Amino acid sequence: MLPWFSNNAFPLYLAPMAGVTDVIFRQICKELGADVMVTEFVSAEGIMQADDRTRKYTEFSEEQRPVGVQLFGADGVRMGEAARKIIDKGLAGRTPDFIDINFGCPVNKVVARNGGSSLLRDCPVLASVASGVAKAVGEQVPVTAKMRIGWDADSVNAVEVAKILEDSGMQAIAVHGRTRAQGYGGEADWDVIDAVARAVAVPVIGNGDITCGADVQKRRRETAVSGVMIGRAAMQNPWVFREAKYFIETGAVMPEVNVEERWFLVIRHCRLAVESHRNGNEKQTLTAMRSRLMAYCKGFPGAKDLRQKLCHVSSISEVEDLAAFSVGQVEMAEL
Repeated sequence: MLPWFSNNAFPLYLAPMAGVTDVIFRQICKELGADVMVTEFVSAEGIMQADDRTRKYTEFSEEQRPVGVQLFGADGVRMGEAARKIIDKGLAGRTPDFIDINFGCPVNKVVARNGGSSLLRDCPVLASVASGVAKAVGEQVPVTAKMRIGWDADSVNAVEVAKILEDSGMQAIAVHGRTRAQGYGGEADWDVIDAVARAVAVPVIGNGDITCGADVQKRRRETAVSGVMIGRAAMQNPWVFREAKYFIETGAVMPEVNVEERWFLVIRHCRLAVESHRNGNEKQTLTAMRSRLMAYCKGFPGAKDLRQKLCHVSSISEVEDLAAFSVGQVEMAEL
């Protein structure tokens, strides 16, 4: 058993999200209670070609453990070689706690390369990818997988796929309760997730529509999953992990995080991003972060106007000015 599931633990995973769950955002979510981290997905071919841009996606800090590096691709041998390179060469400067394989990404450019959720339509290739990685590095670190419940509503094959993945050496399986055709629309089907969890012996992590502690508790109580994975809810509310643990421990809802504390975290995120130089200078970094900043301010008073202004920020000082204005507006309203 993976150690983070031992002693009846019910870990909260931060879902891997391209362009979102970089090393800095993972650090923030870890501090706020996330238990297990997974990197943004990384191209196996990019790893093999020693692409520096690809390599940065494998970075993590010791404080983020347990953390896995997620790979995507469709060639089992090459995937295995890439996984071995990550483990043996220590591309992140350290060895991850596990390797995760992406069988769930619905994005066209990934699917077009026969990666991500496209393999749900080709179980023999899916099996070869999973077994290829497990044979390459499975004796050194655990190998896990993330999948969707099927390609579309007419081909929901999650139980079949999960059994194949288990037989191929996967030691845990995360299941997003939507089909590839759904994208991120509609509702996640937790009945299918539950069926998968009851069909295999390895831990199953449920993913989809988890937004608060009550959602976590409901899925823990009503399904056979061993943990849950939180994605889009964490983008605007990384406190969701702390709130979920508080609810599970006490049965009560934590007081809502106030606007001032939210802005403090937003500005800290900006500063950490600029200091990392991952996206270039301050202007380049803030430009790259605009969509992230807009996600953070969802639900803020005057959020519509804030989003319009955040579309144009190019410095930390501009974000600080917007924060001061936003907090001031809230204080005036309270008076």
